Amino acid sequence: MNEFLRTVFIFLWSTPLILIFLTFSFITLRIFTGKSLMNPEYAPVKGTLFNLLLHYNDAHNYLTRLAVTSSTFRFLTPTQSYIFTTDPRNVEHVLKAGFGKYSRGERNREIMADLFGRGIFLADGEEWRQQRKLASLEFSTRVLRDFSCSVFRTNAAKLVRVISGFAVAGQIFDMQLPPPVPIPTLAAAPPLD
Repeated sequence: MNEFLRTVFIFLWSTPLILIFLTFSFITLRIFTGKSLMNPEYAPVKGTLFNLLLHYNDAHNYLTRLAVTSSTFRFLTPTQSYIFTTDPRNVEHVLKAGFGKYSRGERNREIMADLFGRGIFLADGEEWRQQRKLASLEFSTRVLRDFSCSVFRTNAAKLVRVISGFAVAGQIFDMQLPPPVPIPTLAAAPPLD
């Protein structure tokens, strides 16, 4: 009986290790026999799912370091290839010029719906064209200029009041740090409105 239990125990421990090895081998083969080696038009492969798992606690910084070396690159998983890009021309192509070639897919819409809603960022096809038409009206030069001027004036006035408060009090401050919540010297600053 002990021999049987030992065999079962070894089998249960070895099966996951074999599966991990086979998965790693499959991904490695995809990397070295992938399209990017044969065709330079494809983005280079910079890693696999395992690389992301190794950098799990630092994933954003890890991807940023990769983006510095190559503005467009691919990551492979056992089922698909993910393309990351920081090149503005590629972003414009995906979001504007070549939009019809890139579908968001129902699964991505479900996952991202809480963050983006059902708006332009998750729309496909005709729905996207309608959303874009509506958005382009809001981003016309005159509307955008009027809005941004108003926001700039309001925030510039607030900034001048804060800086004046520090100047009146003779205090040194760091522009990169938020000011302390109650700034008693603000009352001494002259109004700008």
